[in-house]
Amino acid sequence: MIKKLFKFLLKLLLYALVIPIIIVVIFKWVPVPATPLMAIRYFEQKQTDQKSVWKHDWVPLEDISKNLQLAVICSEDQNFLKHRGFDIQAIEKAIDDNQKGKRIRGGSTISQQTAKNVFLWPQRSWLRKGMEAYVTILIELIWSKERIMEVYLNSIEMGNGVYGAEAAAQYWFKKPASKLSKSEAAAIAAILPRPLKYKANPPTAYIASRKLWIMKQMMFFGPLKYDSEDEQ
Repeated sequence: MIKKLFKFLLKLLLYALVIPIIIVVIFKWVPVPATPLMAIRYFEQKQTDQKSVWKHDWVPLEDISKNLQLAVICSEDQNFLKHRGFDIQAIEKAIDDNQKGKRIRGGSTISQQTAKNVFLWPQRSWLRKGMEAYVTILIELIWSKERIMEVYLNSIEMGNGVYGAEAAAQYWFKKPASKLSKSEAAAIAAILPRPLKYKANPPTAYIASRKLWIMKQMMFFGPLKYDSEDEQ
């Protein structure tokens, strides 16, 4: 009995390790059609008798304004182009701030957020955090930084039932993602921590101040260039 249980657990572990590799390899080239969070939000709306909204239009990275790419880096993960999935300094600072009783904040990188949003469920648990770390390592090994950014900007929640840059640009500013200005891109990036609570347009006083901060960071950061662009 113990031997059978051991074999079952071993197979389960093997599947848990191998299946994500297969999916990550597939999504290196194939657009992500939907995510677990999109499905969860859809059924949440159904259960509360809300109007079901699911706006998601995949576009290639070249059709997403560099302004938005830079804005989310400056807002969410300023070391995105340098780290290999985990920003140790940001994690240490988050732990230190939380221990001191300051505003609770996370240390998740764009790579970690991509792993969580695309492959996993939103609830917090040690199992999910472990799988998040594993998938983060996989996408950093298998995908380029451009591909991580492309999947991230096409998958994350940017409003109630609004997912991805193209849907967000159309929803908030009535224009394609390729045409977003610095101010509009910063406004969208400003709501990412809580996209169901905040509005990119018109912004509240808090989002307006956060948008200005992001725009200043964009100016300090300078032009966005990926490593592969330097090689061309």
